[in-house]
Amino acid sequence: MTRTFASSRTSKVRAACTLLVGIAAVVTGVVVGAQGQGRGGGRGQGQGQAQGQGGGQGQGRWIRLAPIPEPNEERQFAVANGKLYAFGGNAVEVGGKPGAPPGVVLEYDPAGDKWTKKKNMQLPAHHVAVAESGGKIYVFGGAVQRQPGGPNYIPVNNSWEYDPAADTWKALAPMPTKRIAAAAVAVGGKIYVMGGAGNYPSRDDQPLNGNEPHRVLDLNQVYDPATNTWATRQTMPTPRSHLFAGAVGTKIYLIGGRLGSMAISTGTPTDIVEEYDTATDKWGYLKSRMPTPRDSGVATVYQGKIYVLGGQQITALNNSVSRAVEVYDPAANEWTALPMMPLARHGIVGGVVGNRLYIGGGHITAAFSGGEPLNSPNLDAMDLAR
Repeated sequence: MTRTFASSRTSKVRAACTLLVGIAAVVTGVVVGAQGQGRGGGRGQGQGQAQGQGGGQGQGRWIRLAPIPEPNEERQFAVANGKLYAFGGNAVEVGGKPGAPPGVVLEYDPAGDKWTKKKNMQLPAHHVAVAESGGKIYVFGGAVQRQPGGPNYIPVNNSWEYDPAADTWKALAPMPTKRIAAAAVAVGGKIYVMGGAGNYPSRDDQPLNGNEPHRVLDLNQVYDPATNTWATRQTMPTPRSHLFAGAVGTKIYLIGGRLGSMAISTGTPTDIVEEYDTATDKWGYLKSRMPTPRDSGVATVYQGKIYVLGGQQITALNNSVSRAVEVYDPAANEWTALPMMPLARHGIVGGVVGNRLYIGGGHITAAFSGGEPLNSPNLDAMDLAR
């Protein structure tokens, strides 16, 4: 079942109320399975079985697939050559001290429902920005640990090209600005890296912390793989990190994200949608707001529409992770709700391969509360067309 939200900005309240009324009808197509929840859940009997009514696979029904071998959150993803790739993940505490980012690279092959561990990132980092272009995957920035047991939220500007066919890494020209939690989007053979969070110049190479001075960025910088060079483009109207992004044609859409701070506990989730035209280097007018304000989820594009899944929000009245699957149609400037994810989580990976939407991993509570045992190994999928 789908439900369309009004496109007018003045109809936000009416759209939100319509969503609440429609939630019960949407949820009837989704049964939340308890199998595999949390790190110790395992694959279970529910693997490969439809999570919706009727039992069989089909459009709008979630199914459970092979679990992610090393559950984590804040991995970033790309789809290349018919496979899904996940990069990085948050650091694991060691002996009560900050651990190093794992730098893990995982490949999921839908044809065999199989995960394979690939060559680690050359510089292990978390909260990187990732995009695919021309069969190669580009990885930018993120946060690192400089010394064992030391802080692990130090922003970097390193840029890398990963060749999934050869399982090799190549260093590229660094970004002009060190940052974490940015969005990377490929358009016309170039990769646009937008937003994120970083330090003031006087605090260069210091760890980021929500209780220390830092900046949420409005940067729009483009990398050209053909020349291995960077250029600066028109700044974003709304500085934000942990944002959703997707490209349709020559235009990039920035959706939601976190305002004011790099930290979920001190930042503010937003529902703003902005449009950037790469052909003219201009920003358009504000688009219809995302029905559910959130950050730290997944955005992927399928047939000219942008699918936004999961995420989290903490406000004065709310502390939650999201099961929402909301689809933005730029041509109509409208939002549509699809059957919710089987399990609410943030810091997830996902993408579309063929006609199937995949969503995996992440953390099942906001702000990493509950620690690593609440990282989910679940990989779920839904067919978008019969």
